[in-house]
Amino acid sequence: MNIRRASFDHPDAVKLNDRVQAEYAVRYDDEGDVTPLDPSMFEPPLGLYLIAYDAQDQPVATGGWRTQDANDEGYSDGDAEIKRMYVIEEARGNGLARRILAALEDDARAAGRTRMVLETGTKQPEAIALYTSSGYELCAKFGHYRFHDASRCFAKPL
Repeated sequence: MNIRRASFDHPDAVKLNDRVQAEYAVRYDDEGDVTPLDPSMFEPPLGLYLIAYDAQDQPVATGGWRTQDANDEGYSDGDAEIKRMYVIEEARGNGLARRILAALEDDARAAGRTRMVLETGTKQPEAIALYTSSGYELCAKFGHYRFHDASRCFAKPL
C-alpha cells in the first residue's frame, strides 16, 4: 500500500468521501456526516489529508486531521481533529486504518498539536475498537454531533 498526501477535494478523496457518506447514511439511517468541512482545513500546517492506494493504484482508504482550538463547540487549545477515516470494505483487515492513524498522529505532533480528538458513533463498533486499542479514551463531547445520543468522542495526548 502506498499512502500519499492529497487535497480533500482531490477526485479520489471525493470518491472515497462519497462512499463513506453512503455507509454512514445506511448505518445511521440519515444523510451522512453533515459536519462542515473545507479543503483548506486539511492543508499544512493546519492539517493533513491522506489517501492510501493499493498495488493497482486504486484509492482504498483515507484519513485527515484539522486544527482545532478552544471554541463554543467544546474543543480545547492544541487539538487536532481526525476526520474521514475510512477504508473500503474490500481492503479492510490489512492494517490500513492503523497506518493512516499513526501517520496523522505523527504529523499533528510535528505541527505542534498536543491532543488528537475524534468523534464517531455507536453504530461504528470497529472504529471504536481501533481507537481504544490505539490509546484513545472517551472524553467530553465536542463538535457538530455533541448533542446526539449515538455520538462518542475520544481523545489521546500527543
